Amino acid sequence: QVQLTESGGGLMQAGGSVRLSCAISGRTFSTYSMAWFRQAPGNEREFVAAISWGGGNTDYGDSVKGRFTISRDNAKNTGYLQMNSLKYEDTAVYYCAAAPTYRSTTYFRSYSDYVYWGQGTQVTVSS
Repeated sequence: QVQLTESGGGLMQAGGSVRLSCAISGRTFSTYSMAWFRQAPGNEREFVAAISWGGGNTDYGDSVKGRFTISRDNAKNTGYLQMNSLKYEDTAVYYCAAAPTYRSTTYFRSYSDYVYWGQGTQVTVSS
C-alpha cells in the first residue's frame, strides 16, 4: 500500500513563503511522477505543478508560474512545493499525488492520471 503524507501548511501572510512536503511511504514504484493540486471551497480541484521522476521535466499552472517551484528528492521519497509571493487566492487545501510511469521524463497535468493521493494540507493566506 502506498501512502502520501503532506506537511507544511498553515496560516501565512500575503507576500510570504512556505514550503510544502510530501512524503511517500509503503510499496513505492521504480519511477513515478508527482504533482500538487489544490482545491478551494466551492471550486474544482486545480492543477498546481508536476514533476517527472528524473526531476528534469516540470510544469505549472498559469496562476502559480514564476512563484511556485516543485522539486523532489528520490533518495528520501519526498516531494516539495516551494511557494513564494503568496496571494490570498492561493488559499486552499493542497494535495500531493503520485502516479507510476514508464519513463523518467513523464509527468501528468490531469488529476485523473494520478492513482495515489495524500490527505491534503490547508494553506491559508491572509491579505
